Amino acid sequence: MIPLIVDLETEWRGGQSQALLLLKGLYERGHAAELIAPHGSVLGHRASAEGIYVHRVHHRLLRLRAASMIRKVIGDGRIELVHVNEPHALTAAWLAGVHRKLPLFVSRRVAYPIQAPKRYLAARRLLAVSHFVRNSLVESGIPEDRIDVIYEGVDLPAPVAAEVRANARRRWGVGEGETLLGCVGYLLPEKGQEFLVNAMPAVIAKHPNTKLILAGDGPCRSQLEGYCRANGSAEKVIFAGFIKEIAQVYAALDVFVFPSIAEPLGTSLLAAMAWGLPLVAVASGGVPEYVESGKTGLLVEKPDAQRIAKALLQLADDAGLRLGLGRAAREKIRESLSAERMVENTLAIYEEHAGRP
Repeated sequence: MIPLIVDLETEWRGGQSQALLLLKGLYERGHAAELIAPHGSVLGHRASAEGIYVHRVHHRLLRLRAASMIRKVIGDGRIELVHVNEPHALTAAWLAGVHRKLPLFVSRRVAYPIQAPKRYLAARRLLAVSHFVRNSLVESGIPEDRIDVIYEGVDLPAPVAAEVRANARRRWGVGEGETLLGCVGYLLPEKGQEFLVNAMPAVIAKHPNTKLILAGDGPCRSQLEGYCRANGSAEKVIFAGFIKEIAQVYAALDVFVFPSIAEPLGTSLLAAMAWGLPLVAVASGGVPEYVESGKTGLLVEKPDAQRIAKALLQLADDAGLRLGLGRAAREKIRESLSAERMVENTLAIYEEHAGRP
C-alpha cells in the first residue's frame, strides 16, 4: 500500500509528531508512504532525514500549489489513498478533487465547530483523536458511522539513567535537592499555563526548593512572565522557549503538569506518561478518557490555581504516590497508547476502507 500524507503546517506541533510516527511506522511495515509538505516544514525535514520521500511545495498560494502537487502525485496511479493531517491540507485535497478519485482520510485533532462541512463529508473516513473530538464532529453534522476514534500514540523511552537525568537538570540549573515541575506546550490562553504559574506561590510556601519549567513559546509568554513577577515566583519559573530536544526536559522532571482547559487529547501529556512521570492535569476535553485520577495521575475538576496547587502539594508530600502514579502511567502507554498501537489502528482503517470509489 502507498498512502500519500499531506500536511501544510511549517511548525512542529503534536499533529506533525504524529504524522512522522505514522510515516515511519508505515515504512517499517512495508508501506512506502509519501509526504507533501511546504518548503521549510519541520515535518518535511525530519521525514526526509528518515528516508521518506517528500514532495515540497512553495509557501506562496500554498493550498493551490499543494492541490496541483496532489493531482500530479496521484496522477500515475501509484497512490492508493490520501490522508490529510490538518485543515489546510484538507482544503488542498478538496481543490484537487481527491474524493472523486481516491479514498480520502482526514485526521481531526481539534474540537472546534466545522466551518466547511462539505469538505469533511467528502472524506471516506474521519479519524478523531478522542471521543471528545468525535462528539464535536457529530455536533457539526458528520454522520457517526463515518468517524473512527484513533488515539494518538508515543514512543516509550528507555528508563532515564542517573547520569542523563543529572545532565538534563544541570542544563536548567536544577540541583538534586530541588523538585522540578514541568509543562510542555505552546503558551496560549487555552493551554491554561496562567493557572499553573499562579499556583506556584502556594507550592513554594510549603516546599521552597520547587521550580517550574515551561517548555514552549507563544503569545502569552510576556503575560505569564508578568504573573510570575506579580506573585513573587519569577525566580522559581524557567521560561525555556521552544526546545528542539524535548527529551532534555522530560528527563529532568519530577512532576508533569497539564493545565489545558479543553485539550482534545494532549500529546505532551502522553509523552510525560511514557516517561513514567507522576502528573497533575485538568479533567477536561479528552484527558479523562485515558487518565484515571488516583491511578495514572491526579485530575482536578477545572482549571483553577488553588486546585492545581492542592494536587501538587499532595504529590510533594507522598513519595509513594508519585512512584505509583508514574509506573501506572507508563504502563497505560505501553498497553494502549503507544506509537505502534496508533500505527496499527490507522493501518487497519486504511485496509478496511481504502477500496477505490
